[in-house]
Amino acid sequence: MSSIQKKTDVILIGAGVMSATLGSLLKELSPQWEIKVFEKLANAGEESSNEWNNAGTGHAALCELNYTSEKPDGTIDITKAVNVNEQFQISRQFWSYLVNSNLIQNPQGFIKSLPHMSLVQGIENVAFLKKRMEALSGNPLFQGMEYSEDAGKLKEWIPLIMEGRTSTEPIAATKIDSGTDVNFGELTRMLFDHLKSKDVEINYKHSVEDLNRTSDGSWEVKIHDIDSGRIETHTAKFVFIGGGGGSLHLLQKTGIPESKHIGGFPVSGLFMVCNKPEVAAQHNAKVYGKAKVGAPPMSVPHLDTRFIDDKKTLLFGPFAGFSPKFLKTGSNMDLITSVKPNNVFTMLAAGAKNMPLTKYLIEQVLQSKEQRMEELREFIPNAKSEDWDIVVAGQRVQVIKDTETGGKGTLQFGTEVISGADGSIAALLGASPGASTAVHVMLDVLGKSFPQHMTEWEPKIKQMIPSYGMKLSENPELFRQIHASTAETLGLSEKEEALS
Repeated sequence: MSSIQKKTDVILIGAGVMSATLGSLLKELSPQWEIKVFEKLANAGEESSNEWNNAGTGHAALCELNYTSEKPDGTIDITKAVNVNEQFQISRQFWSYLVNSNLIQNPQGFIKSLPHMSLVQGIENVAFLKKRMEALSGNPLFQGMEYSEDAGKLKEWIPLIMEGRTSTEPIAATKIDSGTDVNFGELTRMLFDHLKSKDVEINYKHSVEDLNRTSDGSWEVKIHDIDSGRIETHTAKFVFIGGGGGSLHLLQKTGIPESKHIGGFPVSGLFMVCNKPEVAAQHNAKVYGKAKVGAPPMSVPHLDTRFIDDKKTLLFGPFAGFSPKFLKTGSNMDLITSVKPNNVFTMLAAGAKNMPLTKYLIEQVLQSKEQRMEELREFIPNAKSEDWDIVVAGQRVQVIKDTETGGKGTLQFGTEVISGADGSIAALLGASPGASTAVHVMLDVLGKSFPQHMTEWEPKIKQMIPSYGMKLSENPELFRQIHASTAETLGLSEKEEALS
């Protein structure tokens, strides 16, 4: 086994949407920098970014009820929903820039207009949804949202869900037409095609084995070429670890102080997918319900229209599962080998704190298909078992860390960037809202890792993202202009009255 040594400016580990986004930003900001990508699998976007492994797709907090919480005084806190939507608007602007610059073609291949809806049942939930609607509708980002408790109106909006419904419980929904369905697998592949055309070296079937700091502050990355069996050593001034669930093990190998006292809790997901095109044709929206009491935020039930392989598809879920693997293609030893002397107490504390979650996951794993169909029938009363198949979605690794507010072993449900103190290395951990906020997250990485370049880069960033440094929720006129122009560029057929 011979060893090869090579130098470069930037190494991106993992060919998912995060590396694709960071590489695309860097190629616009510093075209002369040499970038290399290393991916263990044979193609781009095969793990968390893949369209069959990615639950949310188009998270803009328009319909996800877990982003708006009820405070003890009964008012609704919309802070998180506004932040997530702001971040999604940044992604839209960057994608529009890439299309306008002819760097990617055919935006309809990855993004399509689709109404986003929230649906609830029961007196308390209806009251919550009404208050949520009132709280959000005062914000420019959520303009055009409609609310209804009228069965006739709901039948117009969601015929498949309303047909055969016999419950006398109060029911209500909100609907906003400016939602989208995003195929992040397709977007990831488009971005890597673009990077290849810009002379970025993309190495598939290359597994990163180790990372070590060199005396000059660079990173030496040991890589196994799976086909030839060769070991290569590449050094770079900056390394980004964007390997999905695999990022935690690689972060631990860096030995940086920031990697200590962090653990990972793997959660897998299952979806029901409709195999009857005539059933899928009767539904045209993403409809989110409320998570059951005791269920984690990532288990919010939703019935989603999705566009995969240019076909309209209907998915329902997610049903949580448990596997000790950190990647769909990972090892059953992933969880065990992630426990280190520096994080064992963090992990144990998380286990003790999250007994209800563990119980919930065990119950979910033991469900039969018929039990899952019963949950689906809460959405589609007339659903037939033979019309639905089960699909195993991707693995998510929720971050466990010690926090001031939550104490030791707190389970985090968001996306986390862990950076070395000098910014020479950064790793992305966590899950939702993930891909939808990729551009915001990668701009954050640039700010932490290249503070010395941010001033010179700022004009170009503002060209790519006109609202950079501003909050669109505080600039309604700017939001309307940007939203209209990105809709036109991306080929989104949004109703004019929704944003007028």
